[in-house]
Amino acid sequence: MTIAQGRALVTGGAGFLGSHLCERLLNDGYSVICVDNYYSSTKDNIGHLLDNPRFEVIRHDVTFPLYVEVDEIYHLACPASPIHYQRDPVQTTKTAVHGSINMLGLAKRTGAKILLTSTSEIYGDPLVHPQTEDYWGNVNPIGTRACYDEGKRAAETLFFDYHRQHNLQIKVVRLFNTYGPSMHPHDGRVVSNFIVSALTGKPITIYGEGQQTRSFCYVSDMIDGLIAMMNSGDEVTGPINLGNPGEFTIAELAAEVISQTGVDPGTEYLPLPPDDPTRRQPDITRAKQTLGWEPTIELQAGLAKTIEYFRGVLVR
Repeated sequence: MTIAQGRALVTGGAGFLGSHLCERLLNDGYSVICVDNYYSSTKDNIGHLLDNPRFEVIRHDVTFPLYVEVDEIYHLACPASPIHYQRDPVQTTKTAVHGSINMLGLAKRTGAKILLTSTSEIYGDPLVHPQTEDYWGNVNPIGTRACYDEGKRAAETLFFDYHRQHNLQIKVVRLFNTYGPSMHPHDGRVVSNFIVSALTGKPITIYGEGQQTRSFCYVSDMIDGLIAMMNSGDEVTGPINLGNPGEFTIAELAAEVISQTGVDPGTEYLPLPPDDPTRRQPDITRAKQTLGWEPTIELQAGLAKTIEYFRGVLVR
C-alpha cells in the first residue's frame, strides 16, 4: 500500500503537460486534485488515471475562486499555443491574471507551496542569446501574442508580490518548448504540426524561411524539472529556466520529422506571424546549479517516441 506523500493540486491538469505531471505525482505517492475547464485539453489525457483512488478531477475555470485543502499547487492553467490563446485573447489574459490571483489566494489560505509555469515567451523576440533569467525581454505589449506574453509576465509579478507581501512559498519556472506523447494533434505547436502533417500526407507548413530557432525539451525531462523545483528549498523562488539548450532551426526540425516518419509530403512556406521570435534558446546554468537538473533526452530520441504516439492516435 502506497502512503500518500501529500495533497497536490494541478491546475490545467488535463492538458498535455498537466496530465503527465498528475501521473508522475500519483506514482510518487501523492493525492492529486486535477482542475481543468477543458478549453484546450481533453479528458482522454487523464482517462487512465480515473480509477486511482488518490486522483480527483474537478471541472473548474480558475478565473473563479476554488476552495480545496492542499499542500502544494502546480499552477499550469492557461492555453499555451497561439492557436488557442489567440482565439479568445481577453480570456487568456484573465486566465493568466485572475487565475493566478485565485490560486495565490488559495495558497495563502492553506499555507501551500505554489509553483507557476511561466514561459520563455516572456522574453519576447529576444535581443540576448541564449536567454538568461536576468534578461527582461523584448515584448510587444499590444501585439497579437501579448495576451499570453504579458499575461504570464503579470502572473510572475503577482507571484513575487505575494511572496514579498504575504511571505508565500513561491516557485516560478520559465518553460521553453516542450513536446511528447499526449500533445493534441491540432494544438498548433510546431512539433505536433510537423508530425501530423507528415503522417497524414499534408504539406509541412514553415513560416518565413525556417531559419528561426527553437529548443525542444522532452516532456519527461520537463516533469523532472517541475518536481525538482517544487522540492527545492524555501529560499529558491526562481525564476528558473527549464528547457533543453539544444538549438535547432525550424527547417532542421522539419527535416528530422521527414527522416523519422519516412514521409516527405512537401513543404509550404508562409509569411512569419507578427512578433514571432527569431531565436530561442535557454541558458539553464541556474537550473543545473540550483536544482541539479538538466535534460537527458535528445531531440532525435524524443521525436521517435512522439511520432510513435501520433501513429497510434491518428489511426483510431
